[in-house]
Amino acid sequence: MTLTTPRLGRLSRRPPEPEPERCELCAEPLPDRHRHLLESRSRELRCACRACTVLFDRREAGGGSYRLVPDRCRYLPGLEIDDAWRALGVPVGLAFVFHDSAEDRPVARYPGPAGATAAAVPAAAWESIRAAHPVLREMAPDVEALLVNRVRDAREQWLAPIDDCYALAGLVRARRGPAGGGETWRAVEEFLADLRERSVTVED
Repeated sequence: MTLTTPRLGRLSRRPPEPEPERCELCAEPLPDRHRHLLESRSRELRCACRACTVLFDRREAGGGSYRLVPDRCRYLPGLEIDDAWRALGVPVGLAFVFHDSAEDRPVARYPGPAGATAAAVPAAAWESIRAAHPVLREMAPDVEALLVNRVRDAREQWLAPIDDCYALAGLVRARRGPAGGGETWRAVEEFLADLRERSVTVED
């Protein structure tokens, strides 16, 4: 004979609790907000716990296999780059540019229905931007990017961790690309507002 109660019945129908996200190096459970490592060979981001980020918090750590993505984010409201940005030829108003050390060239990516879509960037145009703005010369290759927002007449830019840039691209993809309408842009605005709040403002 099986004994049950209304409460037990509700418990049996309750969906199981989702498994916590885990460190991809040691399987330690992770909080919602955590750091990432860039795997040099695959160019993929790996979720990392605090202990593993401490382990890789030096450029020479890991024998070059992993790079720790920085957690600093700098808001650059005074960066005057409109003409130079147009010279890069990026076809949309929300994009990020970083230096790909494997290919030794600048790479632009922007959010789209398939995720972070690549766009060719003239190296000379990018170097002229870096030469004019010393803060951009501090940008770590592979793991930091210049994130630019020119959507709806915005004039915003950040020196941002690469994981935040890809998270933004994933957010747009989840809402079926920039054509997702008002819901997409509300989500983007909320994301950028959070990024602004977490940033240190740097006047160029």
